[in-house]
This record gives sequence, structure tokens and C-alpha cells, in this order.
Amino acid sequence: MQDKFAIRFGILTVSDRSSAGERADLSGPVLEQLVDNQEWDVAVSDIVPDEIEKIKNKLVDWVDNDIVDVILTTGGTGFSPRDVTPEATLAVIERGAPGIMEAVRQASLNITSHAMLSRAAAGIRKNVLIINFPGSPKAVQENFEVVLPVLPHAVKLLHDDSDAESGHRKIN
Repeated sequence: MQDKFAIRFGILTVSDRSSAGERADLSGPVLEQLVDNQEWDVAVSDIVPDEIEKIKNKLVDWVDNDIVDVILTTGGTGFSPRDVTPEATLAVIERGAPGIMEAVRQASLNITSHAMLSRAAAGIRKNVLIINFPGSPKAVQENFEVVLPVLPHAVKLLHDDSDAESGHRKIN
């Protein structure tokens, strides 16, 4: 059973063309709907170009101003020379969360061999979890479904919630 409690999300689309108004952002709205379907809150969303400093600045702003509990980025995780979302994420996180991306890639490999080309990262800055997703609306949905079961527990742990350990089995 899914834990239901308030989680504030930030959704950051990373796309040169969408940020310039040349192409509609399709993956950001998919993420917003997926979050909304869980009755969680999209506290903030934005679109930035594929530029490390702009991505970093947005992530730092949302975390350091206590706007969100989780940031989901979409776009900029592949092999294109302009794909720099993982580098920006790795530059701002304080602790990595490699298991999240390992699980996402493992599940994605059951769908497409292209999943092994993902350079997406996940990690923690202060008490906020940041997860990179690809730019494809279909892949965004598939990736979100992989991480969905652990999000409430992760947020509780990051906020040092006394209830966070209640789901762990105790070994005598």
C-alpha cells in the first residue's frame, strides 16, 4: 500500500528547443500528471536550456530555498554533446543515490537496449532527492513507475521522520 503524505516536487525540463519556445515541452507535463495522480504537489516547474550553469542554478535555488522535497529532471541525459544534465546534477549533490538509477536502468533494459546509453544520475542535496529522467514522455512514465514505490520512504528518511524506520524489518 502506498504511503500518502505531502511531498513537494520540482519538475525541471532541460531542453534547448523547449526553452527557446521552438518545441512544446511534452515530458514535463507528463511528470506533472504522474505526480498529481499520486495526490502530491508540483510546487514548481520550469524549462531551462542544456547549459550546466543554468541547470545547476535552478537545482540549487529550489533546494536551498526549501521549495521542494524531490526534484525530477527530464532531458539531457543521453550522449548528445549538449546533454549535460547529469554533470550539472553531480556538481550540486552532496551524496549520490546510485541504486535509484541502477534500478531504473535495469527496468528500462527490459524495454529497450538503448537504456544502457542513459547517463542519468540521482543524488541528495541537503534533504532533497534529485533524479534525472530522459526527455521522452514514454521513458519518463516508465522511469517514474520504477521509482514511485520508494519515493515516500526516501522523503521520510531525508526529513529524519520518526516514522521512516517503521517499514523496516527488525532482526532479533
